[in-house]
Amino acid sequence: MGTTQLESVQEPKYWHLKTVLSEALDSDFAVGEVLPNERDLAARFGVARATLRQALEQLELEGRLQRRRGVGTTVAPPRVGVAVANAQHGWSGDADEAWQPVECTVGAAPAMVATALGVDAGETVHVVRRIRATQGQAVAAELLYVPASSVPELSVIDAASGPARARGLLRELHRLELDGQDRSVELGSARADDAKELDRLPGAPVLVVTTRYLAARSTVAVSVATYRADTCRLTFGDSGALEISHDAQERKAS
Repeated sequence: MGTTQLESVQEPKYWHLKTVLSEALDSDFAVGEVLPNERDLAARFGVARATLRQALEQLELEGRLQRRRGVGTTVAPPRVGVAVANAQHGWSGDADEAWQPVECTVGAAPAMVATALGVDAGETVHVVRRIRATQGQAVAAELLYVPASSVPELSVIDAASGPARARGLLRELHRLELDGQDRSVELGSARADDAKELDRLPGAPVLVVTTRYLAARSTVAVSVATYRADTCRLTFGDSGALEISHDAQERKAS
């Protein structure tokens, strides 16, 4: 990467720098290669380090760069493609499901979730934590909130906690006939627990997908799934199913 001085431009300086850096990533760097440190990059482009950080953060958000613990900023690989089925989100509890249960606990639902479930604030619900991995890489972490009324037979399950109880709860949930679901997607920042499981830094950009599952005219479960924004590209098909796709050409076109 040669020395380049930025000329006066109409667009914000960091945005112009982002474009220059993006072109350099395509021509001068390989996937996984570590970028020079911020001080060297800022000197080469004649910009303040604050401007450089803005450009790097934007490239990370677009999936071009990754910040890795103990390594630094590296060139990101093409986005990983996974598909998320619309039908009951893999609730059979089978061991070969794409979403793997990690834990099942009982706790108070966050205020937003309690409102969606139609339960009182502070009321305890079942909380299932699951991880989605593809090609050996964790790409999403989910918290599934289920009120006791949705799984009345759960008490017969012997396991007190852990993956076994999570799979039992999911099998009970799978018995329900869903009337429908609604889903929202928003940009967020990785919380400490999600960041650890997804190999991200706390505060890294993530996509938060919130899904409300409906049966018998009531909400039977709420899912809050956190996806790596640098890894996943979310698309919605005609069927309403949520898919996550990747392709190097798609990234250039998007």
